Order: sequence, then C-alpha cells, then structure tokens
Amino acid sequence: MSCKSTKVAPSVDFDHSCSDSVEYLTLNFGPFETVHRWRRLPPCDEFVGARRSKHTVVAYRDAIYVFGGDNGKNMLNDLLRFDVKDCSWCRAFTTGTPPAPRYHHSAVVYGSSMFVFGGYTGDIYSNSNLKNKNDLFEYKFATGQWTEWKVDGSLPVARSAHGATVYSDKLWIFAGYDGNARLNDMWTISLQDRDHACWEEIDQSGEIPPSCCNFPVAVCRDKMFVFSGQSGAKITNNLFQFEFKGHMWTRIPTEHLLRGSPPPPQRRYGHTMVAFDRHLYVFGGAADNTLPNELHCYDVDSQTWEVIQASHDSEMPSGRLFHAAAVIAMYIFGGTVDNNVRSGEMYRFQTGQSPFLGHIAIVTARCQWLRKKILQAQDRRRRRTKQESSEESDEGAAGGPRDIPAGNRPSGTQPLLEVFIREAEAQPFEVLMQFLYTDKIQYPRRGHVQDVLLIMDVYKLALSFKLSRLEQLCVQYIEASVDLQNVLIVCENANKLQLDQLKEHCLNFVVKESHFNQVIMTKEFEQLSTPLIVEIVRRKQQPPPRMYSDQPVDIGTSLVQDMKAYLEGGGLEFCDIILLLDGHPRPAHKAILAARSSYFEAMFRSFMPEDGQVNISIGEMVPSKQAFESMLRYIYYGDVNMPPEDSLYLFAAPYYYGFSNNRLQAYCKQNLEMNVTVENVLQILEAADKTQALDMKKHCLHIIVHQFIKVSKLPNLRSLSQLLLLDIIESLAAHISDKQCAEMGSDI
Repeated sequence: MSCKSTKVAPSVDFDHSCSDSVEYLTLNFGPFETVHRWRRLPPCDEFVGARRSKHTVVAYRDAIYVFGGDNGKNMLNDLLRFDVKDCSWCRAFTTGTPPAPRYHHSAVVYGSSMFVFGGYTGDIYSNSNLKNKNDLFEYKFATGQWTEWKVDGSLPVARSAHGATVYSDKLWIFAGYDGNARLNDMWTISLQDRDHACWEEIDQSGEIPPSCCNFPVAVCRDKMFVFSGQSGAKITNNLFQFEFKGHMWTRIPTEHLLRGSPPPPQRRYGHTMVAFDRHLYVFGGAADNTLPNELHCYDVDSQTWEVIQASHDSEMPSGRLFHAAAVIAMYIFGGTVDNNVRSGEMYRFQTGQSPFLGHIAIVTARCQWLRKKILQAQDRRRRRTKQESSEESDEGAAGGPRDIPAGNRPSGTQPLLEVFIREAEAQPFEVLMQFLYTDKIQYPRRGHVQDVLLIMDVYKLALSFKLSRLEQLCVQYIEASVDLQNVLIVCENANKLQLDQLKEHCLNFVVKESHFNQVIMTKEFEQLSTPLIVEIVRRKQQPPPRMYSDQPVDIGTSLVQDMKAYLEGGGLEFCDIILLLDGHPRPAHKAILAARSSYFEAMFRSFMPEDGQVNISIGEMVPSKQAFESMLRYIYYGDVNMPPEDSLYLFAAPYYYGFSNNRLQAYCKQNLEMNVTVENVLQILEAADKTQALDMKKHCLHIIVHQFIKVSKLPNLRSLSQLLLLDIIESLAAHISDKQCAEMGSDI
C-alpha cells in the first residue's frame, strides 16, 4: 500500500489541479531522505487476542493479520486483524476448520489468500503431543474460509522455525528444525491450482547456507535473502542470496566494505527482515544475550549496511525476539521482550516512501518505458478486480458481507493505479517528472557537487527510460558544471554509474595542460580508486585518437510533439472521455482537457455524465468539425495555426471554456483582422454577432462601409438578419459626412 500523497509533478504549461475523476496514478520508488520515524500504535487488547510470540504477520490491502504463536502458557490459533487506516484491532471473521494451535510456523500472502505451513503444535503447558507439522492451510480473506490442502506425493519433512516466501506463483520453504536437527533443504509448491499441486524438492547449488532455524527470508530484486539465524551451536551474521532461476546460492561477502563503512548487524536469531524496494530492513532478535533495537538496512545495489537513525520524535520499540513484521510501511507486532514477557505491542516504521501523483495520459505520452509499466499495472489490476469480483459473488452466495460493486461506487472512488518504480530514487525521479510535464528541468546551482551528482542520477534515469531529450539537457548542464574542484568526484561517480560519455569529458578535462598539475595535487586525487588513477595517468601519457562520428544525435521528442502524437491517435488506449460534436464521437483524455480548461475541470469534478460522453458547443453555437479540431490542437499542444473561418468559431472559446491564458483569443482576433476580405466579411460579421465579439463586429462594419459598393453585390447580403442589416445602415449613415449628405440632397 502507498500513502496517497498530494504531491504533483511541477508544471509550467499545465495546471494539474485535476479532479478526482480523472484517471491518474501513484508512482512509488525507493527510499530517499527517509522519514525514519517509529510510531507506537494501539496495542492489541487482551479481550481481542492474547499477547504473543513466535507468531506470523502478513499484510493484505489495508490490514495486518496475525496468526498463531504462544502466550507463554498455551499455543494459539486465533486470527487477529489490525485495520491500518482506523488503527483498530478485531478478530478476523473465519469459517471452516483452522490449523491446530502452533508457533514457529510460516505464513505468506498469494493473491487474495494467506497460506500457513508447518510449525510446532501440541500442549506446551502439559508438555504433551508436541510435534512439528508439514501441513498447508489456505485462508481466503474475502470469505474468511479456512481449508487444508491435501497434497499427494512426497512432502517436506515436518518442521518449524523455517523460512517461507512466494515467488513466481509458488510457495518456497527453506531450512528450519525437524525436532532432531536443523535443516537446509528447499521445497516448492505451485499455488495456482490446488487440485494438481504437488511438492517438489529443489536441487540447490553454490554456497548453500548451513543448516539453520529461527531466521527470516525476504525477496528483493528477484532473489531470496537469508540473514543470520541459529546454525547448531554456531550463530553467524552471514547474508546469503538465492537466485530463483538457477537455484544458485551466493554468500554476500563483507570483506569488500571500505574502512569506516558501517559493519553488518551482529549475529542473531529470532529477528525479522522485510524487503522494501532495493533495501532489506532487519530488526530485533537475540544477539549475544542482548535484545538490540537498532534498525539495520542493507542496500542490495551497493551491498552496504547502515544503521537507520530514527527521527527525534520516534517512539522506539524495545528490543525483542520471535516477533513478526510485515510491509505496508513496516509494522512489527508482539514478540518476547525482557524477562521472557510476551508483547501485544504494534509499532509502525515509516520507510520514507514518497509517492508522486501523475496523470496517465501525460506520463504515457512522454515516456514509452513508463507507458509499458503502466500498461502492465493496468493489466494486473484488471485481473485482480476480476478475481475479487468472482470471490465477492461466492461470498454473496454464502451470505457473507459484500462490498459495493466497482460499477456502482460513487464517481471518483476508483483507486489510484499504483506503479512501483524500483529503478529510481525520489529526488532524481522528481526532476524526471518535471521534465515530462514541462520539457524543462530547473537546473540547480551550477558547479555545486551535490547538485551535479543529482543531475548525474537524472541522466542515468534518462538513459534507462530512453528519454533522449532529457539526456541532452543533463549532459549540457553537467559538462558546463565540471570544474577543478569537482571534476574528480564527477569522474568517479560517472565511472561507478557507467556513464561513459561523462567519464570521457572528465578525463579529457583532467589531462588538459592547464588543469593536470592542479588536479593531481588535490586530496581527492589521492582518494581515487587505483584503476581510475591508472587510467588518468595513461590518458595523460598517451591521449586516445579523436573519434568523429557523422551519426546524427537523437534529440528525442518534445512535449509538443508527444501531445500532437496523442491527439492524432497515439494514445487511443488511454482515452477516458468521448466528446460529441453534433453526434459524432471524438475520444480524448480528461487529464489534458482539465489541465487546460476550467470548464472541463469543473465538469469532471462535479457533473461528469455517467456514460462518459460530453456534448461540445461554444455557448449556443456548435462549431464546425474543422474548428473543433483546431480547438483540440490548441488544448493539446498550443497550436494556433488555423484558417480564418476556424477563428470565427473559436473567438469566444477562451471565455466559454475558461482556458488558462488568452493566447487563443488574441490569435483569433489577429487572424481575423489580418484575413478579413470583402469576400468573407459578411460571414465573419454574422459569427462575430453570434459570439458577441463586439470588437470584431465593429472591425467588419468598418470594412463593409468602406467597401460597400463591392459588398453590396455579394449574394450573402440578402440572407443577413434584419438587425444586422440595420447595423450596416447605421454604420453607413455614421460614415457619410454632412457635405456628402448635402450633395445627395441637392441631387434629389
């Protein structure tokens, strides 16, 4: 789940105060400038459920579900539900036969179900019937139904304190304790088809972790990670990763860590580890007879550990073990605290997720990479909605509680489409969004190291997202910002990010005769990596031959070009409104219309027709198809090139549609004044009168009286209304001088 932020990409040409009914999306990405705040939430009341340890926690939609564990005297099998929005506890609705009371089991979410496997059961109070299990139960969140999966064929050995996760529609079980020995085997079962499901043991290879128990697992970057745990008498703080595709284990070394870098957490067991974006968060556990409460974070990309410094207003949880954690932000519940006391506390840690709101029509028009991501997210939502509708039908048939069907929900309650951008951090992504909406980036301080590094991150994103125009903007800024003070830092960062063009620019800058001696005498040069120092020295001794390319540079498409392409049919699958012109449909995009017109914005916010179709007029007048297309071109990409007859209809459009500026009206007036001729003056007069364009009407009457002999021969004169003919006569009378009147009188 993501927080629904009101933060919108910055804008120059568009007003994004768009209505709730416009289809837009939330773009989420990796932590940056993390909030890092712990907050203590209402604990679970004893009347709802006992304090506990060795239980499981999963997150589904806007709720946390707690199953099983022990309260210090008895094993439990109740299911508790914590509502994240209301911060309230209750017992979850259940039917069917639940798993027997147990602890040290595992629980995962797949689709709209929770799956519970294994664990330790029996009566711990009387020390009877104690045994490990290898059974598999499913709990359907929609119906509250518990069912046991009866699986034919070979089964994993019964176990507890194991690791479990879901990947590629399968449940994966690793290691644990079978009652006699610790294990390090791995089993998997498909969760797609219950009738044909069977367990399969995985043939593992590589640096397989030692047999262990009481450890967590987490999936990040399509790999499973295992950290520490009990391995016989030996507890280590090793981190292992498992590649699902090749079934290969790798121990992640810590020997590469630079001196002064934070070390990995102490060895421990009974801790939790959750994955968010590219980070693994480790909390709690028993570490050498202590219960630490630091939160450790591992960056999968940089392979570095750090201790997260909590914000000053945090309500820190105490150290504990055998608690459980789930990601919605990061929630931890229960566990064993000091003096072997069970806890019923719930804590939330804000990982710093800062989603942006964006408009689907605009984002997909500008970036093909994001367009693909959004189409995939839409497809997932369609499949999920179809599955949930099917479950709601089953639930309704069973007499259970029912949600309001999506088609009958009030306008504007469609949830935002969430798209997780795992390749980006917040600040560079914000600059990228600024570019998508405005075709510009607001350059930070020129030459300032941190700002140059920020634009380098933006450049890296531009390369990944294939935004050639943004690439050029970034390169221009960075190359102009490189100086003697920052060149080595920029060069090293370019080398790390594999930005070859920028690295070449920096190397050439360093080896210039006027720069070289100053650069190599700096402290930064001493701290450069050895390969980069060697490269600089060799570049100085033997400069590479200059390479000239006659290949044209791809400058990418502009905002105007992308909006033009969408209007001409490139964004048809993202159209969400039908404009009706004299009964003829024209698909369009609400986000773009609302951004440019207060008329459309108010319509989509307050009185959007249920069928999604809007009749188009300008006051009482229906414009011609050609004029309507001219207006759409102006709305989508600011085009004001149109024939004079289109300007007739659109002269009043800025008033009626509430455009964000008067550019169209100013152009229409200029276009008409420059292009009014004797041949079209009567049509323009008539249109100006209909649209109450008084200045334009006055201009037409001026031409008519000065060219009246020619105008009087036009057949259209006889079809004018009586009131317009009177206006022409009055103008003629005002134009004729007293002397002319006297001469006309003498003739009579």
